Amino acid sequence: MPGSFDWLVGIFKGHQKWREIDHKTQRLYEQGLALFADHELKDGTRAGSKQISQFSKGFVDAIYAKLLVVEDKDEEGNIVKRERRRFANAAMTACRRAWFVGQRAQEKLVPAINPFSRMGLKARSPNQPVRETPTATWDELVAFRAAAKKLGYSSVATAALVAWEWLQREEHVFGAFEIAHYRPKERPNSVKIVHPKNGEEAWWPLFDETGEPLFPELMAELDEVKSTMVSGLVFRRDHAHRRASTPLPWITERKDLRYLRRVVKDIIVEAGIRNELSFTSFRHGGFTEGADSDLTDAELRAAGRHRSARQLPTYAKRTRKQLISGTKKRREERTKTAGLSE
Repeated sequence: MPGSFDWLVGIFKGHQKWREIDHKTQRLYEQGLALFADHELKDGTRAGSKQISQFSKGFVDAIYAKLLVVEDKDEEGNIVKRERRRFANAAMTACRRAWFVGQRAQEKLVPAINPFSRMGLKARSPNQPVRETPTATWDELVAFRAAAKKLGYSSVATAALVAWEWLQREEHVFGAFEIAHYRPKERPNSVKIVHPKNGEEAWWPLFDETGEPLFPELMAELDEVKSTMVSGLVFRRDHAHRRASTPLPWITERKDLRYLRRVVKDIIVEAGIRNELSFTSFRHGGFTEGADSDLTDAELRAAGRHRSARQLPTYAKRTRKQLISGTKKRREERTKTAGLSE
C-alpha cells in the first residue's frame, strides 16, 4: 500500500542507491528490513503494513526493544531469552538508510524526520564478550601459501603475504590494489597503499637506506605479476581451472568476495591449519608480529594507517623512517628461530 513501510522498502530497492550497494550489504539490509517489517504488533498486524506518516521515535524504539531479545527453548523445554543486539542494530541501520533514500525519492510522501536516526545504538551489552578474529601465526601463513600454490591459487598466496606485510584489509587487497600502485615509473622504489575505509593513501618504501629490499619474497612475486599485466587490479583468478579464459578479479563489480572466501576455506583445509582462520587472520597476524617485534605506537600507526587514538594509543606523524624501521624489526623477529620458509 502506498505510504506504508513495505512501500518504502520497495522504493528503496528500486532506487539507484540500492544498486550501488555491494551484494553482501544488500543481503544484510534485506534481512534487517524484513525483521522490522514482519514484526507482529499488538493488534496482530505487521509493522510493515503501517503508514510511515504515523511512525514516531517511540514506536520505532518500542519495536527495537522487542527485536533485541528473542525467546528460545532449551533441551528441557524451558523458555530462554537471549540478546541479538548485532542483528537488531543492523535492522535499524537498514531501516534508517531506506527512510533517507525514500525521502529523497518521494519527499512529499516520506516525512523529513527519520525516526530511525540518532537511536544511540550500542554495539554490545556491557557483559557481552568481544568477538575477536582468530590471528594467524607466521608458520600458518607459510603453510597457507604453500597449499594455495599447490592448488593453483598463486594470486591468493601472494595476496595473503600482502595482507600480512602491509596490513591490508581483505576488501582493499582485492578491490583497491592496482598494478599502477606497484613500482610505477615515476616511483619505482615504492608501492602505493590504499585504505578506502578511512580515505588514507600512502607510498610505502620498498628499499631501505642502503638499497636492500624490505620485502624480497613479496616483491619477487609482485614483479612477476606486473611483468604479465599492464593495468587493473593486481589479484585475479589465475588458477588453471577457472571458467573465464581471461582472469577476472576475485572481487565482483558488486564488491562480492564470497567465492574468494570459499576458496580460502579450501586452502585452509589443504594446509591443515586451524579451521577458524580466515583471510583476515593474516592481517591480524601481521599486526601481532609488529607488536611482538616491539614496534612503537608510531611505527604501528604508520604501518596500519590508523588515525583514531582508540585503535592505537598515542598519535604520531607517519614517516618513511618509521615504516623502514618497523619492517626491519618485524623481519628480525620472524627469523629469530628459523629462516624464511616458502
